[in-house]
Amino acid sequence: EVQLVESGGALVQAGGSLRLSCVASGFPFENVAIGWFRQAPGKAREDVSHISSGDGSTYYADFVKGRFTISTDNAKSTVYLNMNSLKPEDTARYYCAAARGFRTVRPTPPGLRGYDYWGQGTQVTVSS
Repeated sequence: EVQLVESGGALVQAGGSLRLSCVASGFPFENVAIGWFRQAPGKAREDVSHISSGDGSTYYADFVKGRFTISTDNAKSTVYLNMNSLKPEDTARYYCAAARGFRTVRPTPPGLRGYDYWGQGTQVTVSS
């Protein structure tokens, strides 16, 4: 059974940090794109960051560049999203998703519909 399980969401003050984890199981972790997306109430789901287990390439949305860092531990089939300098506008439910067959996420990562598997999400709330 394919599973993506996110964890690490919490309530944090503005300026604080969190690390989200996404553990994948049920499929080979070779050449897999993992994306982090977020969705705030009343808003569309948007992409945050992507990484490939193939070449380690990464992609960041402009609004998180310099604040968030994505990384992967292929041996553990786990992707991390380190979030620093959090802002109230980062408040959302964060989801990870996996797309098989992507050796790289450059120049363009998979879009929303390009991802095959999704987790249930983890809530991040940033207070002002």
